[in-house]
Amino acid sequence: MSQAHILIVDDEPGIAEIIGAYLERDGFEASWLSTGAAVLPWLSTVKPDLILLDLMLPEIDGMTLCRTIRTTSSVPIIMVTARVDEIDRLLGLELGADDYICKPFSPREVVARIKAVLRRQAPASATTAAPADQGFVIDSEKMSASVNGVRVDLTPTEFKLLAVLAAHPGKVYSRAQLLDHLSDGYKDVFDRSIDSHIKNLRRKLAAAAPGVELVQSVYGVGYRFERSDLS
Repeated sequence: MSQAHILIVDDEPGIAEIIGAYLERDGFEASWLSTGAAVLPWLSTVKPDLILLDLMLPEIDGMTLCRTIRTTSSVPIIMVTARVDEIDRLLGLELGADDYICKPFSPREVVARIKAVLRRQAPASATTAAPADQGFVIDSEKMSASVNGVRVDLTPTEFKLLAVLAAHPGKVYSRAQLLDHLSDGYKDVFDRSIDSHIKNLRRKLAAAAPGVELVQSVYGVGYRFERSDLS
């Protein structure tokens, strides 16, 4: 993690400079872009380990960038905003953001959040894999999943959720339990964000295995993983 490359996208030089200094002090490499229009050309040649993406940017806003990046990349994205209403938060997460930070914030909090999101990408303590004849395979070391031989492209947060659920098929996890696995103690990651990530995860799994509901909702309780319907 110490050599991870972080892209800061923010139109406020003072904020970007401070965050960059804190990141470099912790051993990260930091790059900075001040406009939304500069991001996609930059990403075509450089592959950062995480993007810290401000919502309000000149030329191309953060929401549009997040949506576009997610069509080709699963790079972790933390969105930064001064707009704290839940609709914006949910929209950002539904577009594929891995976390949200609201202004004002401390630089130390930002660095801690970045470390937490990067930790989610680390391989789980054991690889979870269903037998191949059951049609579902998840490999924590490669951070890959497939259903009936079809690869499912997931964000790091979606992959972590799937790995947790698939490790114990049939077990029902509450939102709070799933948050414990995702947020590394940062309780201001709100419950409804789990619903957004699960929604995206289920959509991607359904595209790979139409008619099969691998991640199921348990009304009033939470979610569970079932693979019994797979051929």
